[in-house]
Amino acid sequence: MGSTQRLELRQGPALTLTPELLQSIGLLQLSHLELCAFVEAELERNPLLQQAEVDAAPPVSSPASAPPASQVDGTGRLFPFVPARRREAAMAKGAGSSGGSIPGEAREDLEAVAAQPLSLAAHLDAQLALATADPVLRAIGHDLVHSLDEAGYLRDETDAVARRLGRPLADVEAALALVQSLDPPGIGARSLSECLSLQLRERGRLDRPMEILLARLDLVAKGDLAALARLCGLGEAELRARLAEIRRLDPKPGLAFSSAALDLLVPDVLVREDPAGGLAVELNPETLPRLLVDRSYYARVRPAARSEADRTFLTECLRSAQWLARSLDRRADTVLKVAAAIVRHQEAFIRQGADHLRPLTLRAIAEEVGLHESTISRVVANKALGTPRGTIALKLLFGAALTGTSGEAHAARAVQERIRRLVAAEEPGQALSDGDIARKLDEAGIRVARRTVAKYRETLRIPPVSRRRRPI
Repeated sequence: MGSTQRLELRQGPALTLTPELLQSIGLLQLSHLELCAFVEAELERNPLLQQAEVDAAPPVSSPASAPPASQVDGTGRLFPFVPARRREAAMAKGAGSSGGSIPGEAREDLEAVAAQPLSLAAHLDAQLALATADPVLRAIGHDLVHSLDEAGYLRDETDAVARRLGRPLADVEAALALVQSLDPPGIGARSLSECLSLQLRERGRLDRPMEILLARLDLVAKGDLAALARLCGLGEAELRARLAEIRRLDPKPGLAFSSAALDLLVPDVLVREDPAGGLAVELNPETLPRLLVDRSYYARVRPAARSEADRTFLTECLRSAQWLARSLDRRADTVLKVAAAIVRHQEAFIRQGADHLRPLTLRAIAEEVGLHESTISRVVANKALGTPRGTIALKLLFGAALTGTSGEAHAARAVQERIRRLVAAEEPGQALSDGDIARKLDEAGIRVARRTVAKYRETLRIPPVSRRRRPI
């Protein structure tokens, strides 16, 4: 049977992505600083846009829990890296003040923190506070974080750190594994090959051929493809693809926090405890662009325009300004709606710590708030949540689920935290095997296979039981 070609015209609905709509979509995934830069450029380009006064826009709160501005407690976000005793003192001093003012030492701390760009150590310390509730691991991890060089490498030997701190080597190695699980991937490595392997493991790409390539970086540097192919047992095309993947990794992940690329730690969304004991969610007013469309200027200038081109330009400026103002409002509403839904799911984590993290997917939030999954992905990108426990990236509140013995789901990160705690609590001479850990998790209602425990242990950079046994 011969084939025929024909042309048909069909009528149906279609979405045309106009430049304005593309702009509106793009605004969702911008970070605070990127959004500020975009708005500044628009202010320069469009004469009908004006920067509003600082006090013109009040904080935008979740409709379910919108607190008066006078009740906003900002200490959780204002002092993310101030020692706990100073933070508590600041809260005590401010408890009797009105209007949310920040007196005395608290104001000095605020100004000091606000003036300081986010360093690598501060970025890691914030994650460390959320990653574990174990005071020993946190203290050792803090020491390790502040021992990293500018590139993010640990140059000290772990046994030397153990002697300096007076702690068992296994504790130091467990704390280092915790640090190496933080963002950015590759941080806390002791060599280039370990740095690259951490990044590949985080991507799920660290298999045996990759391990061989990382162990022979000397041959990689020489470009000795024949020797590498023999060692890895790979064909030339596959070998070249893997080498290209390795070259795309970051050999110095800590340099992203050098003085040329520092970012201020300003959370986009704030979470605080409301008077009723619940969690109130609000947008951080410091991150909300405040724009006004100057329609009176347009009304005065357009009739006086001498040419059609000038009138067209002014009309286009008005349309663009109005669209941008609406897009920013929609962005704020969407970010708040999504963040409030995430907080509802992760309230236990925010209050109690890492092992209470619940499994959560983008799809679940999308269905709850009535938005597309891709929209949720854009909202979550480059956004941070300020909580009483510190500041955390929104994307870290999502994770896969493991089913417990009672049918309850557990987040993979929460299970990893339990494994970390079990290992940290080991008695001398009684290190737990992967099977022992799996049984203890099962007793706690979390059914995890031994091989899954082994995978999580390796992800956490916890040594196997044979290396963790210590003399009594």
